[in-house]
Amino acid sequence: MYGGGSGTHESKREMSLEYQAQISILRPSIRARRANMTVKFQDVHGFTVEGNVDDVNVLNEVREKLRQQGRVWWALEANKGVNWYLETHVSSTLKSSLKFSALVNAITLKRLIKKGIPLNFRPKVWFSLSGAAKKKSTVPDSYYNDMTSAVFDMVTPATKQIDQDLPRTFPGHPWLDTSDGHSALRRVLVAYSFRDSDVGYCQGLNYVAALLLLVMKTEEDAFWMLAVLLENVLFNDCYTYNLSGCHVDQRVFRDLLAKKCPRIATHLEGIDFDVSLVCTEWFLCLFSKSLPSETTLRVWDILFYEGANVLFNVALAIFKMNEEELLVTHQVGDVINVIQKTTHHLFDPDELLTVAFDKIGFTTTTTISKQRKKQEPAVMAELDQRLRRLNSLHENGDEN
Repeated sequence: MYGGGSGTHESKREMSLEYQAQISILRPSIRARRANMTVKFQDVHGFTVEGNVDDVNVLNEVREKLRQQGRVWWALEANKGVNWYLETHVSSTLKSSLKFSALVNAITLKRLIKKGIPLNFRPKVWFSLSGAAKKKSTVPDSYYNDMTSAVFDMVTPATKQIDQDLPRTFPGHPWLDTSDGHSALRRVLVAYSFRDSDVGYCQGLNYVAALLLLVMKTEEDAFWMLAVLLENVLFNDCYTYNLSGCHVDQRVFRDLLAKKCPRIATHLEGIDFDVSLVCTEWFLCLFSKSLPSETTLRVWDILFYEGANVLFNVALAIFKMNEEELLVTHQVGDVINVIQKTTHHLFDPDELLTVAFDKIGFTTTTTISKQRKKQEPAVMAELDQRLRRLNSLHENGDEN
């Protein structure tokens, strides 16, 4: 009896092991099918995106984190007051108790912004912390409405380009790609083109302004966010007619990549890959055209609070996250494919921002400014040479 029972148990054990072995073979197969199964779904801002089942789960987790963050912000408002995040400036004139309170608020705010500003709080927090509210307060209340009314029928090279770009801006979005969405976007872009004739309109701003319209509660607030972004947050030469600032940023980024990710930089140089092939769009569109919407807005949360340095940290992080894959590429097209595959599916903002600030190491705006000043003369000389060449070609063409 005992021997027979042992045989039976052994037989069951063997069957169990065989079954487990089959399961271990089947599980990767199921995961592979899930990974390859493409589904379309809407993200939290109404954009239709394509991904696999795991991407949907990540987006659901992002939604839940946003809800949790919302509860944290509501609790802080209840304890500290509605505008507690504005009381973060430590001044020498403050009493000691108020200095401590402001310092605590500043530390709390910086930590919370890294975790993401909840959807309901984002408009007012951006508007206050970025300086947009202060900028708006320096002009009459009717400034934006007067501006849009005055320039409505005017035609300039900028308005012509804006009209061409409207249908290209996030096609398929349930509001942006409608007549109402196009009209609102046009008013914001045209108004700003008249406000700042040095910038006028630059392609890329359509995507930036479109996302601002989705986030801010009013069209006028979106206009002021665009104004503070171009006039105060970013470096002021990024969108000039010759894009000199963008060229400077590419050179600065190339140097930062060599310093922070030397293996990647050396490899890319070896296959003649120019980082501007991917970074130009990142810096002009502020990642709005490259990253999923909530990931982009998480980057902007930090951008409006800490400044343009965040763009460089995020760009470095994207390369760093793909280091092993990039090191085995042999052609320029392979590098672009690796980068785009990652950016289009970076649905988890925390994954990107952890690499950007914890693994890369923080790069200050002061550091970026110093590097830009070093690069500016070479860029201006290069652009001047290019202009001379073009003028020479035109002159030769006229003679012929």
